[in-house]
Amino acid sequence: MHSIVHVEGLPYRGTFGRPRPPALAELALPPGAMPSHHGLRPLKAWRYVGVYGPELMLCVAAVRVGPARQAFWAVWDRQAQQLRERTTLGRGPVRLEHGLARVLDRDVQLELRLEESAGVESVCRADGSYAWTRKQGGVRAYGRIVVDGRPRVFEAGAVIDDTAAYYARHTHWHWAAGVGVAQDGRAVAWNLVSGVNDPPRSSERTVWVDGEPHEVGPCSFADDLRGVDSLRFEPEAVRERRENLLLVRSSYRQPFGSFSGELPGGIALAEGYGVMEEHDAWW
Repeated sequence: MHSIVHVEGLPYRGTFGRPRPPALAELALPPGAMPSHHGLRPLKAWRYVGVYGPELMLCVAAVRVGPARQAFWAVWDRQAQQLRERTTLGRGPVRLEHGLARVLDRDVQLELRLEESAGVESVCRADGSYAWTRKQGGVRAYGRIVVDGRPRVFEAGAVIDDTAAYYARHTHWHWAAGVGVAQDGRAVAWNLVSGVNDPPRSSERTVWVDGEPHEVGPCSFADDLRGVDSLRFEPEAVRERRENLLLVRSSYRQPFGSFSGELPGGIALAEGYGVMEEHDAWW
């Protein structure tokens, strides 16, 4: 494969499934298969489904770094003030397909249907290589969750992150994702990032208003993950993990919580729920 340096037309942002610029034709991109390596860099790929509501918040993900596979899930019960989570090597109890997220674990069983859309895709340079990502915001998620034998019907808004990238050996980023309602009653969702896929234009940064995506400009995250520009965040339960697997080292914090203040573009929130994240990876 030719070096990304010689590819014109990056960064690129568009609707997934629509024709891309001819200059991107030499790149392997979804829905086609991407090679396991670009040069010496292994493929880093994942699907993350985050579902955020006033009663329950949860996430389900499957991750690949080169030949290694990992899966994780977490459920934050805001009423019971209880966080449950598990991370496993391989696929574990997690199944993710188009329109479906399923967890069949010892004390948590979950099946969610996802009303997916085409989503916003972006293709950006990644320190001499390239990164592809597709984001969907405000996706309707509904289904059933059983915790300790107690079933509950669940419906809320979701953010879905599909990424396949040849990121640099050391990659550090901040991320925020959530759903909510603006003070004027419009449904909103957001995907904000700094550190990856974040050029001034044609980035993955998106705010959805009544289902319509709008790119927003670069944003600045608080070091303590308490906000992004004028968007404030109140953490409630924190997922944290440090791993040292010789060739792969990773440290991240991802708290669930509530949002207030203003989204980029000056949209004042009446309510908002989601996650903030800081991730530092050597891979």
